[in-house]
Amino acid sequence: MGDLLLVRHGETEWALNGRHTSWTDIPLTENGREQARRVAPLVGSYHVGAVFTSPMRRARDTAKLAGLDQAVVDPDLCEWDYGGYEGVTTLEIHRTRPDWFLFDDGVAPGPPEHPGETPEQVGARADRMLSKVDAALANNEGSVVLVAHGHFLRVLTARRLGLPASEGAHFLLATGTVSRISTEHGRPVIAGWNLRP
Repeated sequence: MGDLLLVRHGETEWALNGRHTSWTDIPLTENGREQARRVAPLVGSYHVGAVFTSPMRRARDTAKLAGLDQAVVDPDLCEWDYGGYEGVTTLEIHRTRPDWFLFDDGVAPGPPEHPGETPEQVGARADRMLSKVDAALANNEGSVVLVAHGHFLRVLTARRLGLPASEGAHFLLATGTVSRISTEHGRPVIAGWNLRP
Protein backbone atom coordinates (compact mmCIF):
# COMPACT_ATOMS: atom_id res chain seq x y z
CA MET A 1 0.00 0.00 0.00
CA GLY A 2 1.22 3.50 -0.79
CA ASP A 3 1.72 6.50 1.45
CA LEU A 4 -0.35 9.63 1.94
CA LEU A 5 1.55 12.70 0.72
CA LEU A 6 0.39 16.12 1.86
CA VAL A 7 1.40 19.15 -0.20
CA ARG A 8 0.69 22.57 1.26
CA HIS A 9 0.23 25.10 -1.52
CA GLY A 10 2.97 27.62 -2.24
CA GLU A 11 3.29 31.04 -0.67
CA THR A 12 0.61 33.71 -1.18
CA GLU A 13 0.65 37.37 -0.18
CA TRP A 14 -1.80 36.69 2.65
CA ALA A 15 0.23 33.71 3.89
CA LEU A 16 3.24 36.01 4.03
CA ASN A 17 1.25 38.55 6.07
CA GLY A 18 -0.33 35.96 8.38
CA ARG A 19 -3.86 36.70 7.20
CA HIS A 20 -6.38 33.86 7.55
CA THR A 21 -7.26 32.76 4.03
CA SER A 22 -10.01 30.31 3.30
CA TRP A 23 -12.49 31.25 0.55
CA THR A 24 -10.62 34.33 -0.72
CA ASP A 25 -8.96 33.08 -3.89
CA ILE A 26 -5.49 34.61 -3.50
CA PRO A 27 -2.92 33.69 -6.20
CA LEU A 28 0.54 32.37 -5.52
CA THR A 29 3.40 34.86 -5.28
CA GLU A 30 6.32 34.34 -7.64
CA ASN A 31 8.14 32.71 -4.70
CA GLY A 32 5.07 30.50 -4.18
CA ARG A 33 5.19 29.45 -7.81
CA GLU A 34 8.86 28.58 -7.42
CA GLN A 35 8.11 26.62 -4.22
CA ALA A 36 5.50 24.62 -6.16
CA ARG A 37 7.97 23.86 -8.97
CA ARG A 38 10.53 22.68 -6.40
CA VAL A 39 8.00 20.21 -4.99
CA ALA A 40 7.88 18.34 -8.32
CA PRO A 41 11.00 16.15 -7.90
CA LEU A 42 10.06 15.25 -4.34
CA VAL A 43 6.55 14.12 -5.27
CA GLY A 44 7.90 12.61 -8.48
CA SER A 45 10.09 10.24 -6.47
CA TYR A 46 6.93 8.33 -5.43
CA HIS A 47 4.70 6.14 -7.50
CA VAL A 48 1.51 8.21 -7.37
CA GLY A 49 -1.82 6.50 -7.89
CA ALA A 50 -4.21 9.38 -7.17
CA VAL A 51 -4.06 13.14 -6.65
CA PHE A 52 -6.74 15.35 -5.10
CA THR A 53 -6.62 19.13 -4.84
CA SER A 54 -8.61 21.88 -3.21
CA PRO A 55 -10.67 23.92 -5.68
CA MET A 56 -8.86 27.12 -4.67
CA ARG A 57 -6.54 28.54 -7.34
CA ARG A 58 -3.48 28.56 -5.06
CA ALA A 59 -3.81 24.78 -4.57
CA ARG A 60 -4.69 23.98 -8.18
CA ASP A 61 -1.75 26.06 -9.44
CA THR A 62 0.57 24.35 -6.95
CA ALA A 63 -0.57 20.93 -8.19
CA LYS A 64 -0.03 21.91 -11.82
CA LEU A 65 3.41 23.47 -11.21
CA ALA A 66 4.42 20.38 -9.21
CA GLY A 67 3.59 18.19 -12.22
CA LEU A 68 0.40 16.77 -10.72
CA ASP A 69 -1.76 17.40 -13.78
CA GLN A 70 -4.10 14.49 -13.05
CA ALA A 71 -5.41 16.11 -9.84
CA VAL A 72 -9.11 15.68 -9.08
CA VAL A 73 -10.67 18.80 -7.52
CA ASP A 74 -12.44 17.99 -4.25
CA PRO A 75 -14.26 20.63 -2.15
CA ASP A 76 -13.60 18.61 1.02
CA LEU A 77 -9.99 19.86 0.72
CA CYS A 78 -10.94 23.53 1.14
CA GLU A 79 -9.26 25.42 3.96
CA TRP A 80 -10.95 25.82 7.35
CA ASP A 81 -13.80 28.30 6.84
CA TYR A 82 -12.57 31.22 8.95
CA GLY A 83 -15.97 32.94 8.98
CA GLY A 84 -15.61 36.43 10.42
CA TYR A 85 -11.83 36.01 10.67
CA GLU A 86 -11.28 35.80 6.90
CA GLY A 87 -8.40 38.13 6.00
CA VAL A 88 -7.66 38.89 9.66
CA THR A 89 -4.34 38.11 11.39
CA THR A 90 -4.01 36.35 14.73
CA LEU A 91 -2.43 39.51 16.15
CA GLU A 92 -5.55 41.49 15.22
CA ILE A 93 -7.83 38.85 16.76
CA HIS A 94 -5.81 38.89 19.98
CA ARG A 95 -6.57 42.60 20.44
CA THR A 96 -10.15 41.69 21.36
CA ARG A 97 -9.71 38.01 22.28
CA PRO A 98 -6.25 37.73 23.87
CA ASP A 99 -6.58 34.01 24.67
CA TRP A 100 -8.05 33.00 21.31
CA PHE A 101 -6.62 29.82 19.76
CA LEU A 102 -8.06 28.53 16.47
CA PHE A 103 -7.80 24.82 17.28
CA ASP A 104 -9.68 25.23 20.57
CA ASP A 105 -12.00 28.17 19.93
CA GLY A 106 -12.91 28.03 16.25
CA VAL A 107 -13.82 31.31 14.57
CA ALA A 108 -16.23 34.24 14.78
CA PRO A 109 -19.40 33.86 12.69
CA GLY A 110 -19.12 35.16 9.16
CA PRO A 111 -21.58 35.98 6.38
CA PRO A 112 -24.32 33.42 5.58
CA GLU A 113 -22.33 31.91 2.70
CA HIS A 114 -19.25 31.52 4.94
CA PRO A 115 -20.49 31.08 8.52
CA GLY A 116 -17.20 29.61 9.79
CA GLU A 117 -16.40 26.12 11.04
CA THR A 118 -15.68 24.60 14.42
CA PRO A 119 -12.67 22.31 14.86
CA GLU A 120 -15.11 19.37 14.94
CA GLN A 121 -16.71 20.37 11.63
CA VAL A 122 -13.29 20.59 9.98
CA GLY A 123 -12.47 17.19 11.51
CA ALA A 124 -15.65 15.68 10.02
CA ARG A 125 -14.65 17.02 6.59
CA ALA A 126 -11.15 15.59 7.05
CA ASP A 127 -12.68 12.21 7.91
CA ARG A 128 -14.70 12.29 4.67
CA MET A 129 -11.54 13.06 2.73
CA LEU A 130 -9.65 10.26 4.47
CA SER A 131 -12.38 7.80 3.41
CA LYS A 132 -11.67 8.80 -0.21
CA VAL A 133 -7.92 8.44 0.42
CA ASP A 134 -8.45 4.94 1.85
CA ALA A 135 -10.54 3.94 -1.17
CA ALA A 136 -7.77 5.14 -3.50
CA LEU A 137 -5.06 3.39 -1.46
CA ALA A 138 -7.07 0.15 -1.48
CA ASN A 139 -6.54 0.02 -5.25
CA ASN A 140 -2.81 -0.54 -4.58
CA GLU A 141 -1.91 1.77 -7.44
CA GLY A 142 0.54 3.85 -5.40
CA SER A 143 0.59 6.78 -3.05
CA VAL A 144 -2.17 9.38 -2.74
CA VAL A 145 -1.31 13.09 -2.90
CA LEU A 146 -3.47 15.81 -1.36
CA VAL A 147 -2.72 19.42 -2.38
CA ALA A 148 -4.42 21.76 0.04
CA HIS A 149 -4.09 24.25 2.88
CA GLY A 150 -2.16 24.47 6.14
CA HIS A 151 -4.82 24.36 8.84
CA PHE A 152 -6.99 21.83 7.03
CA LEU A 153 -4.06 19.48 6.41
CA ARG A 154 -3.03 19.77 10.06
CA VAL A 155 -6.51 18.66 11.15
CA LEU A 156 -6.46 15.86 8.56
CA THR A 157 -3.12 14.68 9.96
CA ALA A 158 -4.52 14.57 13.48
CA ARG A 159 -7.53 12.58 12.31
CA ARG A 160 -5.31 10.17 10.31
CA LEU A 161 -3.36 9.49 13.50
CA GLY A 162 -6.55 8.85 15.46
CA LEU A 163 -6.39 12.15 17.35
CA PRO A 164 -9.10 14.81 17.88
CA ALA A 165 -9.20 17.59 15.28
CA SER A 166 -7.85 20.09 17.84
CA GLU A 167 -4.58 18.15 18.00
CA GLY A 168 -3.79 19.46 14.52
CA ALA A 169 -2.29 22.36 16.46
CA HIS A 170 0.84 20.24 16.93
CA PHE A 171 1.64 19.82 13.21
CA LEU A 172 2.97 23.10 11.83
CA LEU A 173 3.05 23.13 8.02
CA ALA A 174 5.13 25.51 5.91
CA THR A 175 4.10 26.65 2.43
CA GLY A 176 5.46 24.70 -0.52
CA THR A 177 6.32 21.57 1.44
CA VAL A 178 5.59 17.84 1.25
CA SER A 179 4.77 15.74 4.30
CA ARG A 180 4.40 11.96 4.31
CA ILE A 181 2.13 9.79 6.41
CA SER A 182 3.02 6.12 6.09
CA THR A 183 2.32 3.03 8.18
CA GLU A 184 4.33 0.94 10.61
CA HIS A 185 2.91 -2.39 11.78
CA GLY A 186 -0.41 -1.40 10.24
CA ARG A 187 -0.65 1.91 12.11
CA PRO A 188 -0.35 5.40 10.63
CA VAL A 189 2.90 7.24 11.38
CA ILE A 190 4.52 10.48 10.29
CA ALA A 191 7.40 9.45 8.05
CA GLY A 192 8.45 12.92 6.88
CA TRP A 193 7.33 16.45 7.65
CA ASN A 194 7.78 19.86 5.95
CA LEU A 195 10.10 18.31 3.38
CA ARG A 196 11.68 20.44 0.69
CA PRO A 197 14.04 19.30 -2.06
